[in-house]
Amino acid sequence: MGRTRKISEDDILDAAERVVVRLGAAGLSIDAVAQEAGVSKARVVYDHKSKSGLLEALVDRKFKTDVAHVEECVLAAKDTPHPELFGRIASAESTIDDTDRAVAMAVSASMASGDKLQETMREWCDLDLRKMAEGARPKAALMAYLALTGFFCTELFTFHTWPEVERREILDGIRSIYLSYADKT
Repeated sequence: MGRTRKISEDDILDAAERVVVRLGAAGLSIDAVAQEAGVSKARVVYDHKSKSGLLEALVDRKFKTDVAHVEECVLAAKDTPHPELFGRIASAESTIDDTDRAVAMAVSASMASGDKLQETMREWCDLDLRKMAEGARPKAALMAYLALTGFFCTELFTFHTWPEVERREILDGIRSIYLSYADKT
């Protein structure tokens, strides 16, 4: 008799990511995830209750991963004029992959009906905005952060992607927004 394969929460969320990458937001379903993970539909429902719950778990995992990555970048940027901003800019130096894009599209498609998703995204944004306000020259940090967010979303949603050399130039330009912005106090 063979051993039963133990399926973790991450295995199910990995399967959900693969479904979203392959089929898009519209293809995300409890059935599709269960089939991809090799588990019963009941197992996915037991863990996540609904498609919305599954998506919330995906966003939560992505949020935690991204926050941890940003924290590492902020720590590495401790000697810059505004570590929270410069850390986030450094974090954006990593190119966006298909999984990130697919999850972002699934979240975007579900925002209208997902109060919990909207709240999570607001918390994410509020955290960043608080960090910009806490550092030196908060208005300059806010202007640079808004430019960074626009750049990031443009690439995340594939409205446009830049070659690597241009990406670096843009990110350097965002750093210079902070350094050259005339704070009026």
